[in-house]
Amino acid sequence: MGSPFRESTVRPYARPSPATTRSPGGRTGGPAYHPPWRGGADGGDRGPSGGRARARTALDALEHLVGGLGTALLALLAALWLALTTAACLVGAGLWLLPSALHAVRAVADRERGRLSRWGPGIVGPAPLPDGLRAMLADRAVRREARWVVTHALPGLFLGLVGATLPLSAAHDLTFPLYWTALPESEAASAVGWWTVRDWPGALAVAATGVALAGVILVGAPVLARLQAWPGRRLLGPDPGTDLALRVAELTATRAAALDAHVAELRRVERALHDGTQNRIVAVTVLLGAARRALARDPEEAAAVLDRAQDAAEQALTELRAVVRGILPPVLADRSLPDALTALAAGCPVPCRVDAGVPARCPASIEATAYFAVAEALTNIARHSGAGAARVTVRTDGGQLHVEVRDDGHGGAGEHGGTGLTGIRRRVEAHDGTLELASPPGGPTTLKVTLPCGS
Repeated sequence: MGSPFRESTVRPYARPSPATTRSPGGRTGGPAYHPPWRGGADGGDRGPSGGRARARTALDALEHLVGGLGTALLALLAALWLALTTAACLVGAGLWLLPSALHAVRAVADRERGRLSRWGPGIVGPAPLPDGLRAMLADRAVRREARWVVTHALPGLFLGLVGATLPLSAAHDLTFPLYWTALPESEAASAVGWWTVRDWPGALAVAATGVALAGVILVGAPVLARLQAWPGRRLLGPDPGTDLALRVAELTATRAAALDAHVAELRRVERALHDGTQNRIVAVTVLLGAARRALARDPEEAAAVLDRAQDAAEQALTELRAVVRGILPPVLADRSLPDALTALAAGCPVPCRVDAGVPARCPASIEATAYFAVAEALTNIARHSGAGAARVTVRTDGGQLHVEVRDDGHGGAGEHGGTGLTGIRRRVEAHDGTLELASPPGGPTTLKVTLPCGS
């Protein structure tokens, strides 16, 4: 028997989004995270815009409460179904229905994991449900999810209703002086219904109650949102050791990507030396031999051959310098990443502006990877985008190096067709970094690279 609840899109053992869950040290869900309903690192608001920030925090918390109201309704239905099937097990009929009830509980729990992951550190989903009722009941994750639906159903529903009705009550009372005269006397009352309004002082008192309710929302909505999310954070997270196992798998994958990137780089250097520099040097050798043979019989011909040999040697030297710059640009080693990117942008056929704010040097491998990513991105812009302008932005924040390359071209870029984006991703992921590409048809195209710089 199938579950009436639609399965969530949360994948088992899905890797949390690095943009929202990775701390500067590389761990997920670390202490550096602050919920969206907290204004600063210590939960307070900073600066002259603290009032606006508090209002936005309260609105975010209200939206979170309303979202929790939906999952609480689903949890209530799942809890009732689970209770009915458990009771039916006393007469034997529930044994056939219990697996579908557990699937329903899993679907609702996955939906809650997705909701909480959008509002804070990503919650890793458990492995798929095992086959067989006995294995399901022995699964620790299943038992924790059953506890969650019971815990979240009524309290989450109550907190969600409070979060949904508080703004309506505040709006009703704040605007009450505008329309109270048009109401029947039996309906002329505040949202909480404490007294009947018969004169203007009473109407103004209702408006004051609305102001008080607005203050309660600003202060209390974040607290209610945290209370509503607490059971899910406590019961729906992975078992101890799961994050470590994911981290080991992630490091294994990034190590493989690093080896692939290293091999690809060696192949690129070998191909550049073999197809370019080596051929030029062979030509120099052949020309020098021809000049030596022609020196006795025709000095003028020997001079011409020597000129050609010199040109070939100069071309070989130029290509060799290009290969060296491709491995590690001298300007990057001698000066800084902003200087190297400025020189790179100056040679781009598309007008390119560099906006770099990097107060300290990053590790050489990180700077080389950032340089490589920008070089490949600018090459793609010049060849494929049809852009009229490009911009490179580099910033350091929280121990990470953020690089963004943006152009106003026609968009449609992707990691296919030999554009080099796959190579960029491999090199970035080898350093435990992330790459994000946004290139809708019609543009613009934005490439974002985040690398841990250890500063």
